Amino acid sequence: MDALLLLKALILGIVEGLTEFLPVSSTGHLILAGDLLDFNDDRGKLFEIVIQSGAILAVVWEYRARIAGVVRGLGRERLANRFVLNLFIAFLPLAILGLLFKQAIEAHLFKPLPVALAFIIGALVILWAERREHTIRVPSVDDMTPLDALKLGLAQALALIPGTSRSGATIIGGLLFGLSRRAATEFSFFLAIPTLIVATVYKLYKDRALLSADDVGMWAVGFVAAFVSAFLCVRWLLRFISSHDFTPFAWYRIAFGIVVLVTWHFGWVEWTVS
Repeated sequence: MDALLLLKALILGIVEGLTEFLPVSSTGHLILAGDLLDFNDDRGKLFEIVIQSGAILAVVWEYRARIAGVVRGLGRERLANRFVLNLFIAFLPLAILGLLFKQAIEAHLFKPLPVALAFIIGALVILWAERREHTIRVPSVDDMTPLDALKLGLAQALALIPGTSRSGATIIGGLLFGLSRRAATEFSFFLAIPTLIVATVYKLYKDRALLSADDVGMWAVGFVAAFVSAFLCVRWLLRFISSHDFTPFAWYRIAFGIVVLVTWHFGWVEWTVS
């Protein structure tokens, strides 16, 4: 296995793990990082989807007791049944809209400049949301209703636009809809499990012709890097939100978006643009 390719896999795995659950858009970061690393062809795009499974495993491991309790109580306990129902309802909007529009979105928006603009626009939404008075109606994930889940599912669907951030749309949407900061953040973690698993399986099936045993080492490095970095990030974020809001992430998004726009304008980085 090419050492340079393994290094690229390591970098992209870390990028995926650190950004998947923060409101900064993992897809946007991976598009830009893949562009800089010259790993943005079909093989690279498949790799980016596959390493999401490492980030998923990090959430499953962190919440293993909660997930095991839901599995044991499914069909017998009201809270377990409602939890699974809420996840299913919240998952549907992204799944349906993704099937309808994902191909068109990938053809036109999966480029560095649209991603940079989405970074900045998303940041402005975060700043606006954090300046509003928060009325907490749903203190924990267990207090959510199916209607709350549908609202968050519609918010998550905005993440079809690369650079928007799946977790960011879900978390900020949760704050606007009356969830506590922790409830919105934790539900975004749980909702990532079915969302990313389905996306990974679909991508593997669709691009199965690109699968090769020669890439096992590259995938393993990316998977482990994504798992470790995502696990650390999830734990850090839960501590962070106990005493902070999401404003710092908004300013980061603005700065990052501006850097991409400036480097493109002056030709310092040859971003791919169609």
